[in-house]
Amino acid sequence: MTPPAPSTAPDDATAAPPPVSFWQAFAFWLKLGFISFGGPAGQIAIMHTELVERRRWISEKRFLHALNYCMVLPGPEAQQLATYIGWLMHRTAGGIVAGALFVLPSLAILIGLSWVYIAWGEQPLVAGLFYGIKPAVTAIVVQAAHRIGSRALKNNTLWGIAAAAFVAIFALGVPFPAIVLAAALIGYVGGRVAPAQFQAGGGHGKAKASFGPALIDDATPTPAHARFAWGRLAAVLAAGAVLWVLPMGLLTASLGWNHTLTQMGWFFTKAALLTFGGAYAVLPYVYQGAVGHYGWLTPTQMIDGLALGETTPGPLIMVVAFVGFVGGYVKALFGPESLFLAGAVAACLVTWFTFLPSFVFILAGGPLVESTHNDLKFTAPLTAITAAVVGVVLNLALFFGYHVLWPQGFAGTLEWPSALIAVAAALALLRFKRGVIEVIAASAVLGLVVHLLRG
Repeated sequence: MTPPAPSTAPDDATAAPPPVSFWQAFAFWLKLGFISFGGPAGQIAIMHTELVERRRWISEKRFLHALNYCMVLPGPEAQQLATYIGWLMHRTAGGIVAGALFVLPSLAILIGLSWVYIAWGEQPLVAGLFYGIKPAVTAIVVQAAHRIGSRALKNNTLWGIAAAAFVAIFALGVPFPAIVLAAALIGYVGGRVAPAQFQAGGGHGKAKASFGPALIDDATPTPAHARFAWGRLAAVLAAGAVLWVLPMGLLTASLGWNHTLTQMGWFFTKAALLTFGGAYAVLPYVYQGAVGHYGWLTPTQMIDGLALGETTPGPLIMVVAFVGFVGGYVKALFGPESLFLAGAVAACLVTWFTFLPSFVFILAGGPLVESTHNDLKFTAPLTAITAAVVGVVLNLALFFGYHVLWPQGFAGTLEWPSALIAVAAALALLRFKRGVIEVIAASAVLGLVVHLLRG
């Protein structure tokens, strides 16, 4: 009789857990890719529960040490944390598998949903559901501004930076990268002139709990592959450069620099390097480029794409896959007979260029982080950037609200059913602390009812 496979969740809290094979970890990362709902906070909570508390693959202190590093980087911190832990456990292959499986289920689901949306979005059922989802998304973005602001704006200086960022993007149309650069400069100078004003308002603090011995415990020596070496750093950076230059070079050589796919690759590379503060912070930049400059999709489609991103597992920044799909589909890049193929290829392409930097950051910077187990210090420039992000996200909420509540512009009438749904969604999120998925589902049903009654 074949003995049962050993469990990766130890029953004895005083004993160290058994070693975890690559394929056992693979199974977990695959499962995580399908259940990682709830945005970065929910995704990090899931990983903490599974990896620190239940399975004890990594200690609380080492988990938070890795998370603090990921919080400093541009990019989706939950996906980067999975990559980091996978790399620490099973070398480069483990990191790539953990990070990729965090994204691939979401990519596949979003390609399917984007196809349904763009091909059948005018059908009464689909149109009714999205009628209710749009105002809910506006409320969700307001909640995001409140959540980031309550954590980041701890004094009048940071409030002033947030207000200046709002005025810059709302009234003056300053590009998001310029706002990030200006905030970083203010933080750099201010951190030296008045350091108390630029202390981090948030963060994930210090380890406060122990759940028993972990496979990678506080005192576990750094494995050989995770120790810093100049040769290894150079190899990772060279590999990352090749993986970016090769597809970008092929696109440019075969299609030309001005082709939609080439421009998508270039644009989303820049977007990947600007995601300080999470996906909501970079969405205004994506809007400025994808909607305003390139015309890959409409403002309404952008709102709908964010709704789809909120209801699928994986990082919220995966909304870029929707942007790519709609842009490729609408532009009919491969001809009118291959619309789905064009959309799917564009979605995969923008996902590649969006997430490639995250893998390079972890695989190149991980050994530097592992060289010390002291807590990383949040820098003053990043504190200022986070404050500026609050103003930028508030502008995004107003932008969404304008297009949802006055779809024909201020010259038209207020779409009062949408306004009521938005208010109800905001109350559910901010006052009653309901989950995003619940709010979107309830709003979708209300929107369908309104649409059918009108219809």
